[in-house]
Amino acid sequence: MSARAGGRGTRDDGVVKQRAAWISIASNSLLIVLKIVAGVITGSVAIITEAVHSSIDLVASIVAFFSVRKAHEPADESHPYGHEKVENLAAAFEGVLIVLGAAIIIFEAIRKLTGEPHVEKIGFGIAVIGISAVANMFVSRFLYRRARQTDSPALEGDAAHLHTDALTSIGVLVALALVAITGVDELDPIAALVVAVAIVFSGVRLVMRSSRVLVDEALPEEEMQAVADAIRQVGAPEVIGFHKIRARRGGSNRYVDLHVQFRRGTTLERAHEVSHRLQASIRNRLGGADVLIHLEPEDAVQSPTSDPTESLSAS
Repeated sequence: MSARAGGRGTRDDGVVKQRAAWISIASNSLLIVLKIVAGVITGSVAIITEAVHSSIDLVASIVAFFSVRKAHEPADESHPYGHEKVENLAAAFEGVLIVLGAAIIIFEAIRKLTGEPHVEKIGFGIAVIGISAVANMFVSRFLYRRARQTDSPALEGDAAHLHTDALTSIGVLVALALVAITGVDELDPIAALVVAVAIVFSGVRLVMRSSRVLVDEALPEEEMQAVADAIRQVGAPEVIGFHKIRARRGGSNRYVDLHVQFRRGTTLERAHEVSHRLQASIRNRLGGADVLIHLEPEDAVQSPTSDPTESLSAS
């Protein structure tokens, strides 16, 4: 017999995520316009690449918006476990977009270096990039807070985009200042290349993190230990052991299933009652989870394991 309970994401979380994504979309749209204008006026490849970067950020923000909407749709016949992994898929896609943006920047910077780079009206470009850096830093911090509040991989990916954009904008700002001071226009495409390298690392890291969830990697050790601690906390005398704990993540939700062994003579009704207490304890420890418990009698296995994560005798 098995008992299931759980669910982490709420309707309110979905609304918070969508509003945060909208703020990101609006911010990126405005910055793209400013950077394109500044890039055309100054002729700076670094500013143009920043506009490309912001365009990719905008696509990522749109992807994040639609993914958080989809993730909060209820489970259906085709997706009995819900749609939460759409957020992880979106985060992986955002990582790929980051790497693609870096490739475009590298191509354009090398093309400029092999030609005759020339930058003019640097003051205007410096002002636009400075505004961009400040705006992206504020919006990325806002998105990071909302991502932690709702445990949203999609918002976290969007925040990572904007944080990287803010850091690269600072790099471009420094490069433009050096061009203004030294008159060496080659510093502009060189700065763009340095920016591209930073973007590649950010994109690869995001893809790797999202991929681990998509292939059902186990929860971190501290969360697995929290499951075992939650069971011991209930302290039901009828429970003599537990084993076969499996746990994974999908979007902002956790899925946990395990076998719980009950003492001989425990009634079905009592075992069912205790199982619900165990599920509630695990959900409280993990901040919400979908928990499935398979009930077993005392003689279902030879003996409870002595593994410290599965033994009720451990402190």
